[in-house]
Amino acid sequence: MRAQSPLRLTMPIRAWMQRFALLLLILAAFGLIVLGKADTVVVERLRVQLADTLAPFFDLVSRPAASFGRVSEEVREISALRAENERLREANARLLQWQEVARRLEAENQQLRGLMNVTPEPTVGYVSARIIADSGGAFVRSVLVNAGARNGAAKGQAAIMDHGLVGRVVEVGDRASRVLLLTDLNSRIPVLLETSRERAVLAGDNGPRPRLLYLPSRREAARPGERVVTSGHGGVFPPGIPVGETVSGEDGLVRVSLYADFDRLEYLRLVDTGLAHTLSEPIPGPQRVRPRGRS
Repeated sequence: MRAQSPLRLTMPIRAWMQRFALLLLILAAFGLIVLGKADTVVVERLRVQLADTLAPFFDLVSRPAASFGRVSEEVREISALRAENERLREANARLLQWQEVARRLEAENQQLRGLMNVTPEPTVGYVSARIIADSGGAFVRSVLVNAGARNGAAKGQAAIMDHGLVGRVVEVGDRASRVLLLTDLNSRIPVLLETSRERAVLAGDNGPRPRLLYLPSRREAARPGERVVTSGHGGVFPPGIPVGETVSGEDGLVRVSLYADFDRLEYLRLVDTGLAHTLSEPIPGPQRVRPRGRS
């Protein structure tokens, strides 16, 4: 009788294990759960020992992955730096061209001013201030800033931020001033439409978009998207401060979408042209001569 091969001897065991594999796995999982509940210290100790044993292997495996990740990150950074370098070179070339144009225009402007004997514009200074309180008093849309007369603030100065005009100073104290916003009902600012060169008055109505008053030709000025700047009339506001863009209102009026974001006001700059101080000074009138009495 021939001896049976080992493979043929293990076939019944393999068939039995395949038949009861799911049951064995369930019993093993249940046993691990019972063991973990019964003695958590032992299970935790085994888990720590297993982690300590496999830690060098995990460290060895993770090093190539981390190195590959660093290399790929450096490659991406180098590619981004090359692209940014190209953009900066193009921007630098354009700026150099504009610099030459600006120098040429500046020299031409100086020559024309000399020929026409133009009076130079007043020097503009700035007083930076932080908003410390919201609206109050007789004005609905106004803010209080922490700059007063001792800091150079004066009634009538323009209040601006990075994006454009915000309002004007209406009340000045020793340490604080009140700024009337462009959206307030009492606000009136002389403005200029930059493309059509038409002058108007920007009037607030407590809404987000002030309206334009006294337009010479409403049809021409009603084109949306035209840039609105200060006109400089009155000598208090410097000309050319950005205000906003024209939009067509639902009420048929020409309104202005302001550049300044009034929901994020934090710091303002008060524009000092040196002329706002004269607004609060009374104009001296004729003096009456009192008759002398008889001696």
